[in-house]
Amino acid sequence: MENSAVLEKHVFTGKCSENLSSVEDAIYVIGGKWKLKIIIVLQENGNIRFNELQRAINGISARVLSNELKDLELNGFVKRVVHAEQTPVVVEYISTDYSRTLKPVIMSLSEWGRTHKRKLKEDF
Repeated sequence: MENSAVLEKHVFTGKCSENLSSVEDAIYVIGGKWKLKIIIVLQENGNIRFNELQRAINGISARVLSNELKDLELNGFVKRVVHAEQTPVVVEYISTDYSRTLKPVIMSLSEWGRTHKRKLKEDF
């Protein structure tokens, strides 16, 4: 009986550690102040140019937006499309199919945020 409890605790601890590691990986990729905001705007707007994207996200500088877009592109969340045939050259950003796999996570976070805000208002 004791061995069973020890084994169960070991399995649970391993699962907890695995979950913590997975969440840490996810936060590393989409964490920070801007990445989820960029992903949400891209998902809602489709193809969008850099300046339009910057206007849609209050407070983000061009330099930070550029760096965040590069990170998101490296991780497969954003695709940069260059229309070189146009003058001047037009660059658009679009969310990838992989980025859209975050939709349920974003919707859950959004709902949780609304619930949390209501709870805080009720408590005060």
